[in-house]
Amino acid sequence: MEASTGLFTSSHDSNELVAIQGHDEPKLVKNLDGQLCEICGDSVGVTVDGDLFVACEECGFPVCRPCYEYERREGTQVCPQCHTRYKRIKGSPRVDGDEDEDDVDDIEQEFKMVEEKYKLKHGEILPGKKSSGDDYENAKSTLVNEDLPISSYSIGEPGRVKLDDKVRTHDWKLNQGNLLIETDASDDPEKAMKEETRQPLSRKVAIPSGKLSPYRMMVVARLIILLLFFQYRIFHPVSDAVGLWITSVVCEIWLALSWLVDQLPKWFPIDRETYLDRLSIRFEPENKPNMLSPIDVFVTTIDPIKEPPIVTANTVLSILALDYPADKISCYVSDDGASMLTFEALQETAEFARKWVPFCKKFSTEPRAPEKYFSEKIDYLKDKLQPTYVKERRTMKREYEEFKVRINALVAKSKRVPAEGWTMKDETPWPGNNAKDHPSMIQILLAHGGGQEGNELPCLAYMSREKRPAFQHHSKAGAMNALLRVSAVLSNSPFVLNLDCNHYVNNSKAVREAMCFFMDIQLGNSIGFVQFPQRFDSLDRNDRYANKNTVLYDITMRCLDGIQGPVYVGSGCIFRRKALYGFDPPKASKRPRLVQVHSKQDEDVDDASITVTGADEDNKQLLKSEMNFESKFGKSELFANSSLTEEGGIDPSSGQAALLKEAIHVMSCSYEDRTLWGYEVGLNYGSIASDILTSLKIHTHGWRSIYCMPKRPAFRGTAPINLTDRLNQVLRWAVGSLEILFSHHCPIWYGFNEGRLKGLQRIAYINSTVYPFSSIPLLIYCLIPAICLLTDKFIISSVGTLAGLIFISLFLSILASAILEVRWSGVSLEEWWRNQQFWVIGSVSGHLFAIIQGLMTAFSKFNTNLSVVSKAPNDDGEFHELYTIKWTALLIPPTTIIIANIIGIVAGFTDAMNSGEHSWGALLGKLFFSLWVIVHMYPFLKGLMGRQNRTPTLVVIWSVLLASIFSLVWVRVDPFVLKTKGPDVKQCGISC
Repeated sequence: MEASTGLFTSSHDSNELVAIQGHDEPKLVKNLDGQLCEICGDSVGVTVDGDLFVACEECGFPVCRPCYEYERREGTQVCPQCHTRYKRIKGSPRVDGDEDEDDVDDIEQEFKMVEEKYKLKHGEILPGKKSSGDDYENAKSTLVNEDLPISSYSIGEPGRVKLDDKVRTHDWKLNQGNLLIETDASDDPEKAMKEETRQPLSRKVAIPSGKLSPYRMMVVARLIILLLFFQYRIFHPVSDAVGLWITSVVCEIWLALSWLVDQLPKWFPIDRETYLDRLSIRFEPENKPNMLSPIDVFVTTIDPIKEPPIVTANTVLSILALDYPADKISCYVSDDGASMLTFEALQETAEFARKWVPFCKKFSTEPRAPEKYFSEKIDYLKDKLQPTYVKERRTMKREYEEFKVRINALVAKSKRVPAEGWTMKDETPWPGNNAKDHPSMIQILLAHGGGQEGNELPCLAYMSREKRPAFQHHSKAGAMNALLRVSAVLSNSPFVLNLDCNHYVNNSKAVREAMCFFMDIQLGNSIGFVQFPQRFDSLDRNDRYANKNTVLYDITMRCLDGIQGPVYVGSGCIFRRKALYGFDPPKASKRPRLVQVHSKQDEDVDDASITVTGADEDNKQLLKSEMNFESKFGKSELFANSSLTEEGGIDPSSGQAALLKEAIHVMSCSYEDRTLWGYEVGLNYGSIASDILTSLKIHTHGWRSIYCMPKRPAFRGTAPINLTDRLNQVLRWAVGSLEILFSHHCPIWYGFNEGRLKGLQRIAYINSTVYPFSSIPLLIYCLIPAICLLTDKFIISSVGTLAGLIFISLFLSILASAILEVRWSGVSLEEWWRNQQFWVIGSVSGHLFAIIQGLMTAFSKFNTNLSVVSKAPNDDGEFHELYTIKWTALLIPPTTIIIANIIGIVAGFTDAMNSGEHSWGALLGKLFFSLWVIVHMYPFLKGLMGRQNRTPTLVVIWSVLLASIFSLVWVRVDPFVLKTKGPDVKQCGISC
């Protein structure tokens, strides 16, 4: 640390140094050479004895004293590397959990407080200069002669003065962990504010070792038991059913490997917490310009029938009412269906926003989607102190009801399509009358600065990209890339938020939560995107079809955050624009010094902490020529300039007409020809699961991602609660995963040359693409119980004591690992069990068909079409869709499995009754096996019955027919049973 950096100061309640730039009175600071703190980047410093400060005696992980004190006082009190609890070090304050010490507290013996207090009051002795004995005596007499009572002093060891607890602790706090004498920040509020600005905007929160360590130990124990289980299964074949035994062992090995691959990335789960108050202090100073980064918000819609305009309107209104500076938000709605209904509904939404947004910001309402806000059954008077709130809320509810009436009128009118097509209010034909063949359309519905003074509104733009029959449009990924280019021309914010039209903003501070990561001076430059968990409304209480996906969002994603970051899941994600453009993150330079940060201007002063990327026009032209810009990004000068600006923004000299003209150009259907859009730039094409493929590309470039889980969910949406729609959704995800697996982006080898994708992160991507193949062994394993019951054979030979212990231990380890997993994650056991049930149901239906469809896509010109799931609200009663059954071939395999197992159970009981008492013991194992399958299939069976047993006749006929044929043929052929020729030696004897 250099002396030229300025004066270091701190407060009485902090152990951290603050560098104040440009102070007129530089002080002498001891130069500390050695290791750097892995948390804040400052030197770890030395102890009062001159030795290097070591926070953790177990592993020696370099942490400075301020960070050590902060972690003990406010954090988890464990070492970030070895997770050993920090022990109290000499001179440190006690915290709960410290071991009791019999000797005298070293706080009162550590510092010569009388000398320091004398120096602080009189300034006669410079820091670092030793005092003589006379000085010490003078200091002693001076302090005693002041107003302090004599009773506060007592004689201790020779040469020392013992003060009372209050004075002693206060003086010690002035010295702990610092090299300079500090002053009380409470006397200077500005210093306290400056100190707060240097604190981190977020931090990792480790899962308590008391919860995580038992889980890890159980996973290891389960792996050992699995090895013992396979040792027994492989070396104890079933002689009278060899084929059945081999098949079952192969299925078990595959499922065990699948579990292991799924488990490896779950080894390092973490949580995170943000500090919104520090973000405001640092980037929203009083009487100064707001320095929060601008953000563009993308909303995509395609079908106003399946995605009703009122749903899209609520999403847009919640975005416009974000708790974020209005001039920093630009909302773009992409209508891929070119529907005049969507356009007119957005016009009505823009008008209603002039009333709704000021109301939300005045009374700090949550959530800010009006439909959800007015439907919540809560005491809306709670904590509302404004006397006008009740009156204005009633007025606003009436305004919203009138707004809904206007939207519903537009919907009713859209059902009567004129023969000549739609015309706008000025009698101009609507350009999108042919949804598959129309020009580009764009209109700015709200401009920045709109609304009344003090109630400014964000920008709102409607756009529909050009569609022509001869061009590929790449569904949602193509629409997102068009939005990326248009927004770069019109606003060019450095960050973009992607939301589906049915995902409204549930937490108005969601963007601020993400900015705590992006705008962090030390870690922000390496973050490519921040993903929020998806939460859903309108689900049945029991979540029959596991729509919440809590295992994914509350377990898997948190574990990935501990490696290189979560994957992009299609919505609720804030990207850094540079990461989507295919750029690499800035190279890690020299570890930044810990300095005071007041604004972006102050950040630019410190060359070690900020990578200077601003370039003049000559440098930009040179950079564009080196990048071969046109072949990568396309022919657009405005877009070229926007992509090279570090902090975003557009040229203020550009007129609105020129910008709109360029926006029309960049969303034309031919703009991406002979460019890298969709391959190296933007969202990636080539798979329905473009979200997973895009995050794979970003992580391969070296970016990391963050999983942000605020206490109030950031976004909420709707999910398909209908069985058929849910299975189709699972099918679509599985097909997308297999398309990635069979492409040149296969995570098994993709990005190996760069070496920026971490090993466990690669395993996680591999697991996300190969998981559909588990459907084949799982399907076989679900049919094996029926086969065993029909043939009176079993996949396990006679079970002895050792084998019984192994089987019981395996079953208990599975149960224990599940319980410990839900314990550290906070997921309920019911939610975990629902996820397990639907994993089986989805595997034997959607995943099975996905393998067939994926192979057809990979080895033929078969195209996979994206079907839009209905997002319309339930108007026919609560959970009406839950009981609706629609015909699909996906229903046949699970139904066949259920019927086959039921037939097997009946046959097994019949055979046992005819064979006598000795056969009941063997029947119990087979029955447990078969009931295990039926219990996992129970949600499917319940959904198939419906509210009034409205099972499609075709499903029942095909399932019963297939199950009957399978059972009869199996009994007749019996292919897995060993065939023998000649007499049975067991009956006739060896010499018959």
